[in-house]
Amino acid sequence: MNTKRNPILYSDFPDPDIIRVEDTYYMASTTMHFMPGCDILRSYDLMNWEFVTHAYGTLEDTPGHRLEGGKHIYGQGMWAPSFRYHDGIFYLCFTANDTHKTYLMTARDPAGPWRVENIEGFYHDSSLFFDDDGKVYIVYGNTELYLTQLRTDLKGPLEGGLHRRIVRDRGALHLGYEGSHLYKKDGRYYLFTCHIPAWGNERKTEDCFIADSLEGEFRGQCVIDDDMGFYNLGVAQGGMVDTPEGDWYLFMFQDRGAVGRVPLVMPLHFDEAGYPTIGEDGKVPVRVSVPGARPDHVYQPLNGSDDFLYRADKNGRVHLKPFWQFNHNSVDSLWSVTERPGAFRVYMEELCDNLPFVHNILTQRSYGPACAAWVTVDGNGMKDGDYAGICAWIGCYGAIALTRDRGEYYLTMFARPAVDETVQADRNFLNPPVEYERIPLSASKVTLKVYLDFRDKKDTADFFYEDSGTWRALGISHRLYFKLDHFTGCRVGLFAYATRQTGGCADFMKFRYQIGEENG
Repeated sequence: MNTKRNPILYSDFPDPDIIRVEDTYYMASTTMHFMPGCDILRSYDLMNWEFVTHAYGTLEDTPGHRLEGGKHIYGQGMWAPSFRYHDGIFYLCFTANDTHKTYLMTARDPAGPWRVENIEGFYHDSSLFFDDDGKVYIVYGNTELYLTQLRTDLKGPLEGGLHRRIVRDRGALHLGYEGSHLYKKDGRYYLFTCHIPAWGNERKTEDCFIADSLEGEFRGQCVIDDDMGFYNLGVAQGGMVDTPEGDWYLFMFQDRGAVGRVPLVMPLHFDEAGYPTIGEDGKVPVRVSVPGARPDHVYQPLNGSDDFLYRADKNGRVHLKPFWQFNHNSVDSLWSVTERPGAFRVYMEELCDNLPFVHNILTQRSYGPACAAWVTVDGNGMKDGDYAGICAWIGCYGAIALTRDRGEYYLTMFARPAVDETVQADRNFLNPPVEYERIPLSASKVTLKVYLDFRDKKDTADFFYEDSGTWRALGISHRLYFKLDHFTGCRVGLFAYATRQTGGCADFMKFRYQIGEENG
């Protein structure tokens, strides 16, 4: 048995959907505007996970995906994948709130290649379901949940097929029911759904509805109402999976402030009426144990350092380590890890004064309860008005950067303060940031660091530069907030952009990542 504390991943892997194929578990998770997207993880014990692949490199080629003309897909992109395995084929189904399309991806191997198609219609927070009789359905909706039978090719609703509302929230509504996951066990149908009942009560709960047939009544009750003592932020939105030994587990996520939405796992039992039960008195266990199928397996890290030593494949393409993702579609002609071995080089060929519209920001997730990252920036190729540095990447971002002005180099710490912690639709993240401190620098190369502290929802970013082997703070301790503007947890990001003239470049070298609680 492998034992671990919840959350099993203290990192932003929202809307998890987990399946098991023989002795291997696979997880798909929401990636919103980050590319490559739709992360697929693998585990042999539900506790420890590693990357398999990203299901797509880019999803669309719209101006919003390219950050062109003031357009973007922050808070949009791909949402809530449904992950299924049926008759030797892996299926991914999800919607994108910018294109208003429903995407269906299929592969024989979870590592790909993945084929992408569309399902006619828009199915919010959907769950694919393959029944024993060969019929295929999709459950979806918000507040009202619907069940629709699909054609055998899954490309649209079946004419004359089953279509019905199966759940309706009649309360004083905020989000109501959403995040559907449909299963069948021992002849019964189980529908798990997240519930946010009313404005002013942000605590999510998880309900489960049971039916004896898809035409019958779905009878429901709350199965999780617990915040694990964490600021009334409930545990919800997930489903169930069994082990090879026949035991069952629930997987859910919990909002944990600026670090994002983190997955949890808990043992699952069923009462006499067939309803799932968890823990003691319905409380999420702090620790969970699951038997492991391959105890000697060494998992590759979900975060990590990088010396940027890469070689192109036979097709001339470079594949970065899987924990890296670009903010929006990358402009591949403007970055390289082969021109200067050991460096991630970024060219600045467009003018910009605001990080949200900077191309080729290279990111990876933060990890709680605290983490740090540092990188050496060589600005020898920078021009006046250029900036290159490391940031805490979220709507209310903060950053430390090397900049050049009149041929001289400076260090600057800047940030975009949040308007109000309670304002979720905070679109001011598109405004220029505030500079809090600037100091002269005698060289064009410097090592910069960001430290992220999520302990007890402190949610701060502190910035440092290296001076003769000592870390020295610059600027303020910046407060971070998870909001619907980005709808993602804070990430570490490497960025470079020009404000006055194009043609400059910056090199990032010796990137280091550390999970831990030491500051400075």
